[in-house]
Amino acid sequence: MATDGVPLIPHSVLFGNPSYLVPEISPDGTRLLYLAPEDGVLNVWTAPVDRPDEARAVTHDRGRGIRTYGLCHDDRTLFYLRDGNGDESWKLYLVDLLTGEERCATPFDGVQARVLAHNRWHPGTILLGLDRDRPGRHDVYRLDLPTGALTKVAENPGYLSWIIDTDLRVRGGTALTPDGGMTLRLHPADAPDGEGTPPWLEVPYEDAMGTRVVGFARDGATCYLLTSLGANANRLHAVDVASGRRTLLAGDPVYDVKQVETDPVTGTPQAVLFAKDRDERVFLDGEFGEDIGRIRGALALLDIDGEIYVDRTDRSGRLWTVSVVTGAGPVLYYVHDRADGTLRHLFSHQPELERYRLARMEPFEFTARDGVCVHGYVTWPPGADRKALPAVVNVHGGPWARHTFAFDEEAQLLANRGYACVQVNFRGSTGYGKDFRNLGAKQWGAAMHSDLLDALDHLVAAGSVDPARVAIMGCSYGGYAALVGAAFTPSVFSCAIDLCGPSNLLTMLAAGAPRRTPLRAFMHAQVGDPQTEREMLWERSPLSRVEDIRIPVLVVQGANDVRVPREEAEQLVAALEAKGLPYEYLLFPDEGHGLARPANRQAYYAAVERFLAAHLG
Repeated sequence: MATDGVPLIPHSVLFGNPSYLVPEISPDGTRLLYLAPEDGVLNVWTAPVDRPDEARAVTHDRGRGIRTYGLCHDDRTLFYLRDGNGDESWKLYLVDLLTGEERCATPFDGVQARVLAHNRWHPGTILLGLDRDRPGRHDVYRLDLPTGALTKVAENPGYLSWIIDTDLRVRGGTALTPDGGMTLRLHPADAPDGEGTPPWLEVPYEDAMGTRVVGFARDGATCYLLTSLGANANRLHAVDVASGRRTLLAGDPVYDVKQVETDPVTGTPQAVLFAKDRDERVFLDGEFGEDIGRIRGALALLDIDGEIYVDRTDRSGRLWTVSVVTGAGPVLYYVHDRADGTLRHLFSHQPELERYRLARMEPFEFTARDGVCVHGYVTWPPGADRKALPAVVNVHGGPWARHTFAFDEEAQLLANRGYACVQVNFRGSTGYGKDFRNLGAKQWGAAMHSDLLDALDHLVAAGSVDPARVAIMGCSYGGYAALVGAAFTPSVFSCAIDLCGPSNLLTMLAAGAPRRTPLRAFMHAQVGDPQTEREMLWERSPLSRVEDIRIPVLVVQGANDVRVPREEAEQLVAALEAKGLPYEYLLFPDEGHGLARPANRQAYYAAVERFLAAHLG
């Protein structure tokens, strides 16, 4: 038992394959599709929309599993993406649901495919981004579904991302400037290459992360722009493409827009979501608001309180798939029939979880040492007295991301085993406006880390956390933060767990993965420039302070990681070994950045649980 009378949740339930995932309705409204295991690997299944018990697998992957898929508007072609053991060289595969025939549409080794656009008005066409000619620079190709023919329609002039309208016309793109700012080019529909057109919008460094075109009205004359220009948080604007005139549609003084929900037929925004401690939805369309209200009402009758997300892939608009995240149970999936207002339960993502007592993430906030207000969540052990608990600071990756109210498997494991799981949206995290986000610039291992320490001080002062029993863990940036905790503040933590985290900022920035090249200016602005700030970057690298590590460290790495190469783990392990410092090292040969295979995930979390039990007591 983890805490008083609370049964232990098996790793296989938390970290094995989900039973169901990502359901959607086919565009013609006749099929239900979703991800589910076949022989232990996630694949796409389909069933008649009114008879989900007749489902059958239509893909048969035997590798790391499928996680990205969709059904085309020709009503017979399924597409999905798959890479090789985590190397991120995604290939696009097509499955004919009438014949069962499967083919690879992008059979090019070492080339990454990205799905850029597909819609109801062009049912036989997908626009793809392929970096066939120059690694990391994706040109636009038109894929003809009936023939499989690929035709290049736009060569990339240096764009980080493309802007495409509802008629699948390339309208421009975004490019980073040397100082970390951004140039946004958007040209008229009758000037497909944009030659001779000046930049449509110049975005300074502090607004670059909060600015992007999120869609077009059906006529192509109006686009919808998220930007923090002239404000702290990004806001949604309707923009006349020809004149550049903007009309403000929605905004919040503190919180960024998390998601824009648009009418699938007109492209007009109907609601925006702000990710506060819980989601806040602001409606721009009354009818859509009534639909969501009916769904909320049906859930209230079932005593279900959660975040609601809708997927409207049925062209008729009648059937929606609805995901409900309660935070204290599995994700619930429903089909909403707008014709009669009913809400039919499909399944939950992991029904076995319903047998266990789970914990709910609870928001908290504190004032950092320099007066900045910082938010986060704590997941407390169910049934435990919240006094002097052992705790794990679980640091999010990115770091340009954030923790949100969600079902979090790691938080559930830690709480179930008796630890308070502390998740801090430290400065630099997204969602809280550009002022807060830009406070994280060049603060790796500095103020971003002190926010974690201040969160702990806040909880210790409240008597909730035992300062002598605290661990730090995370993946990617979170792994780096764990190593910073071990090297820079070893007196605060009892142990550290690093999954795919960089140990040396200089070698990470110099690793030169081709697909990161377009992001170089951004990385230099946010992390540091090796040409002018080499000393600072080395001082912020855990490897530079390895002799100060005196707590046990668990280092975990995917061998095929192209974002944080395995050398980042192995140079640290070699230094720890040379100095006789305590460590464990796990290398997964068939993984990339993070762990996807269920067997590997379960092995990792078994090691995490054993490691924490040994060093936190």
